Amino acid sequence: MKAAITTTAKYLPEEVLSNQDLERILDTNDEWITTRTGIKERRILRDPEKATSYMATEVARQLLEKRGISADEIDLIIVATMTPDMIFPSTACLVQGNIQAKNAWAFDLSAACSGFVYGLSTGAQFIESGNCKKVMVIGADKMSSIIDYTDRSTAILFGDGAGGVILEAAQEEGYGVLDARLYSDGANGQNHLLMPGGGSLHPASHETLDQRLHFIRQDGKQVFKAAVMAMADVAEEIMQRNNLTSDTIDWLVPHQANQRIIHATAERMGITGEKVMMNIAHYGNTTAGTVPICLAELDEQGKLHKGSNLVLVSFGAGYTWGGVYVRWQ
Repeated sequence: MKAAITTTAKYLPEEVLSNQDLERILDTNDEWITTRTGIKERRILRDPEKATSYMATEVARQLLEKRGISADEIDLIIVATMTPDMIFPSTACLVQGNIQAKNAWAFDLSAACSGFVYGLSTGAQFIESGNCKKVMVIGADKMSSIIDYTDRSTAILFGDGAGGVILEAAQEEGYGVLDARLYSDGANGQNHLLMPGGGSLHPASHETLDQRLHFIRQDGKQVFKAAVMAMADVAEEIMQRNNLTSDTIDWLVPHQANQRIIHATAERMGITGEKVMMNIAHYGNTTAGTVPICLAELDEQGKLHKGSNLVLVSFGAGYTWGGVYVRWQ
């Protein structure tokens, strides 16, 4: 039996960082940002005492409440993030402790913007194998913690947020997570989108701070070209493998990195705009949070029905990318 998404939830900080706010600190303007990215504003978790685990925990609590179950029923918690509270322990363990899911084991998954897609496929395997009955998969990132707000090329793109789902065995055959294609390309991707400092290669020191190695760095042109090709390719592959057409797909749920990348993916699939879930204007790129936040909003708006065909696609640092086909239960 396949794994089905039974519950969705999201968390977004209250504070809004608009393009007009960025105009005051950067050599940029609203028109420039909007034209190139589609972003108008993003959310920021300003409180220094609250990190990624705070947002992920808020999502986890919502998931339990919506599903009407106790934390004791959760078997596994996967948190996809590239901004963990600390290198160890894992953010997933912090969430497990916060919600007192005493029967769950937990781990973080690091695949940058592809983290939730990777995590969804991983979690589904534990349901299909019978190893777990209820799996939480959460994508969460506090990107403001690693953004250099003097760097126009990255500061305009990212925001903070989290989303997640509960996976359980599908009630009927032919529903749930039906297919996934996941990829990585470290040979070409490792130097174009990264945070050099903080790991074992460049541990924190006066030198790494002076060189600003603890902030995200991106070669925008290279990443854009790779993302357009990868997301479009994997979306088309998912369609072909599952005999899907533009008419039979109900929703394309893409990673919210750039409006032009999303449009290029939809065009390749032959999908019209009304079938594309897009909230990048309001939240920017929340990295591992984008796809589950989109799912939660579609669910909240009553746009997901039994039998709805969803194609989820993402692309991130590594490079990592992938696509998942979900038939909504």
